[in-house]
Amino acid sequence: MDAASPPIIEFENVTIHRDGTPALRDVSFRIGRGEHTVILGPNGSGKSTLIKALTRELYPRYPERSRVRLWGRETWHLFELRSLLGIVTNDLVNECTRPYSALETALSGFFSSIGIWPNHRVTPEMEQRALEALRFFDLEPLASRPLTGMSSGEVRRAVFARALVHDPQALVLDEPSNSLDVRAQHEVHDAMSRLARSGVTVILVTHHLSDVIPEIQRAILLKEGRIVFDGEKKSALNPERLSALFGVPVRVQQAGGLYHMW
Repeated sequence: MDAASPPIIEFENVTIHRDGTPALRDVSFRIGRGEHTVILGPNGSGKSTLIKALTRELYPRYPERSRVRLWGRETWHLFELRSLLGIVTNDLVNECTRPYSALETALSGFFSSIGIWPNHRVTPEMEQRALEALRFFDLEPLASRPLTGMSSGEVRRAVFARALVHDPQALVLDEPSNSLDVRAQHEVHDAMSRLARSGVTVILVTHHLSDVIPEIQRAILLKEGRIVFDGEKKSALNPERLSALFGVPVRVQQAGGLYHMW
């Protein structure tokens, strides 16, 4: 973490209730610029609640002693924050899977919309930036193709491009390989690695161990709303810790910086 700049994300004593039940319990952590991190946990561990706290859909139960800060600030103007932090969720991917072209989808990131509408003023600079984002993910040849005519991996990369048009410093990726076949998973993992190597801080939130790309070096393990481990990836992703995390005996294999669990 760069000591000269505030953390990208900072949770301080965050407890959040959903339907009267604690979904996050006294959670505290910081993620700094360039600190590629996985937040790993089973379904029901509080991962989606954590993301909703980032997007300000949910707030801490005890605001007098809890803080959620982004770049050291609790309050942001939406358009100001969007230029720093992108968040790609499965809900967003599903919303974007409509008969809009890849280029329209990328451009819509400037307007926080789904597709381009008559009231949107698209400048040549915006179009150039959108094409550059598509090119980054090897999608420029498909710029005119609607997302409904693309493979699942191509759709996911187009939504990544939508988040990248603002040139953010960090991207939060929620279950990026969810419901993807093997080829699409490979495409998305390669895109994530390229993002990390390009200087964008990648924050991965998942229950799939195979999502963890080699560039990620820190792991935060989340179980029943609590952080049960926060440290180096190699100390976290072993059979003992992961068996305790998921509540079943597991085996772990690591090859070439990639992990598999069964």
